[in-house]
Parts: sequence; C-alpha cells; structure tokens
Amino acid sequence: MFGRTPKKSDNTKYYEILGVPKSASQDDLKKAYRKAAIKNHPDKGGDPEKFKELAQAYEVLSDPEKREIYDQYGEDALKEGMGGGGGGHDPFDIFQSFFGGGSPFGGGGSSRGRRQRKGEDVVHPLKVSLEDVYNGTSKKLSLSRNVLCTKCKGKGSKSGVSMKCSGCQGSGMKVSIRQLGPSMIQQMQHPCNECKGTGETINDKDRCPQCKGEKVVQEKKVLEVHVEKGMQNGQKITFPGEADEAPETITGDIVFILQQKEHPKFKRKGDDLFVEHTLTLTEALCGFQFILTHLDNRQLLIKSQPGEVVKPDQFKAINDEGMPMYQRPFMRGKLYIHFTVDFPESLTPEQCKNLEAVLPPKPKMEVSEMELDECEETTLHDVNIEEEMRRKQQAAQEAYDEDDDMPGGAQRVQCAQQ
Repeated sequence: MFGRTPKKSDNTKYYEILGVPKSASQDDLKKAYRKAAIKNHPDKGGDPEKFKELAQAYEVLSDPEKREIYDQYGEDALKEGMGGGGGGHDPFDIFQSFFGGGSPFGGGGSSRGRRQRKGEDVVHPLKVSLEDVYNGTSKKLSLSRNVLCTKCKGKGSKSGVSMKCSGCQGSGMKVSIRQLGPSMIQQMQHPCNECKGTGETINDKDRCPQCKGEKVVQEKKVLEVHVEKGMQNGQKITFPGEADEAPETITGDIVFILQQKEHPKFKRKGDDLFVEHTLTLTEALCGFQFILTHLDNRQLLIKSQPGEVVKPDQFKAINDEGMPMYQRPFMRGKLYIHFTVDFPESLTPEQCKNLEAVLPPKPKMEVSEMELDECEETTLHDVNIEEEMRRKQQAAQEAYDEDDDMPGGAQRVQCAQQ
C-alpha cells in the first residue's frame, strides 16, 4: 500500500481503554486486558461494545509494529491500513487466543470462542469420455494428503506444549514499513518467517519425532469415484472431509469436476445426441440402409421408408436413443441424425439422358427461338461466397482508411455536412 505520511491524531485512547499508562510493558497490558475482558465478557452480562473496544485496543498495543505506528501517528493511521487495521478481527477470537483456547469461566468458553475455521477444498479435474457418462463407470484415483500426526495428535511436540512465537507475538503475520521518499511509505504484511505463519514455536528437543514438529504427515489414499449415467460436463462429485487435515480446523472436501472429452462421432447437447451421416445421391433418392454402432456397442439398423426421398441438411430423430437422464437412467433423450447428400461432380450425356427418362421433366421455357437468339451468353464459375464477401469487406475498409489519411479528407467531410 502506498500513501502520504498521515498527520498525528489521538494516540492515547487505547491506553485509556485498558487503563494503563503509555509506558506500560507487555505484561502490564496482558494483566489489564485479562481483568477487563473477563469483567466485560458478554457471556457474563458485560457490555458487548466495551468488550469489542478492549479487544481492539489490546490487539493494537500487543503488536510491537502496530503499537509503534499508533504511538507515532495515532488511531487514524491504523484505520487507513498502515498497521493492518486496528479492529478488523473478531473480539471473541482475540479473547480465545489470549486464553489459549480455554475459558476463564470454567465452562469451556462461549460457543463463539470454540468456532473452528473450515479448511480449503481440494479441486481436481476428472476427464471422462462420452462413453463413461453414457454407460456409467468407476475410476480409482490415488491421492496424497496431510493427516494429523497420530503420535503427537496434531500438537507437533512430545509434551503437547507449544510457545507463542516471539517474532510475531503469536499473530502469524509481520508488518514491515519502508520509507520510499520524503512523504511516501510502503506497508507490507507477510507471514512470519520464524514460525511459518503458525504463530507458535516448538522447542527443538520437544519436537515430535514422527512429524518433526509439523503436526501433520502425508498419507496416500485411493478414492473410488463413481461416475453415474447421464452426468453433465462440469458436474461436481464431492468427497466430504477428505482434503488436507490441520489442527483446530474442520477438514475441507475433495471435489472432482467432470471434464467430458470430445467424441469423434457423437455430439452431446443436454440429454440428446447428434450424429452426422452422408448419403450418396442414389441413397437420398432411392433409399438407404446403414448400421450405427452406439456408445454401448449396440448395433442400430438405420433405414429409410420405401419411396422416401431425403433432402440435403435434413434431420431425423430416434426416440429414447439419446443420453440417459441423470438419476433417471431408464429415461433417455433423442438421437438426431443430420443428413448431408454427396452430389456427383459431373454426369456424362448418357447418364443425363437416363436420369431425364425417369425423373420429373424439366420445366419448359416460354420463349420463342427469336427471343432466345437475342439473349447474351454467360459463363458460370464456382465461388466460395464467404471468402469473397470477406475479401470485399477488407478492401472496402482499406479504401476507407486511405481516404482518412489523405490531406484535406477531414475538411471534405466537414464541407459535406454544412
């Protein structure tokens, strides 16, 4: 964060809230906070606002970096974010961390004090084929994850005791301030390198021999993922509580997200399937018959009705041969067949004569020989219409750009508007 050096503001309020002088030591602050926090705790009928103010004051003054900023610049500097904020934390969490997770009331603490944060979910993509989601399948996957050390039960030490990190005062984070210029400062917050952001340290001689003080060890686990019939691309399959374990944390979930691969023959749209098939001109006019291998390897006989003519770009559907519906696998969508007709490149005069004998007659031209003689001959040639339109549009744009670059071009436009 960058900002100008703020003006000094009130820097005595937090000391007054705790009832200590500005020269108070850390021990003095702890004693004052302990006494006042127990007295004003909401579970004992105390004033919630007073309890919140006490937690805010203690959070700032117990952190050497924040206290230095507060003593020099006051409360406004903390509100602007120079010290990471003076009141952004939950006062119940601060109270809990102060008493080490226990309760001075002998009842295990309030329900808020015992809250645990949820660990992060671990997300993995799972590639599946169209056959997998059509037929259903199971996939076994081997994963590594962190689990609480069984020897020390997640404490990290043989004795089960840890100490608050002196480098960060147990917060797990450090704030450093760097002067960039006469009136510019930079504030950076980063994990404490002494405790790796945990807020506590363990004596080397007391470290657990199994986890080396890390509190967790790696474990390999095989998960069997059941892909049900009809599941959709992007659908999630969740294994609750199977992610990395950590002390005082609710274990997150492992989530698999289905990624359906493209199929060379079938295309899926929801619960329907689409397939392309090309007919010869003879098949389109005189009937066709072919075998289609389905996604479950069944052989479907696809044929036209007697005397039926199939037109280019025509669709036909087969009911109940599409995708199984998720959690209703006995119900299926439709299978659509998109027909294209492959016309011959050319015909011989003999073939034309034979076709004209069986096909409907060509329309007669209602013109005389004299009128026909007066007509001009033309020549047809093949074109790629999309490419031709694209080329014309590009040429028009280039001509427009050249006109704008010409001297006096803007003036001509202005004159035309007057």
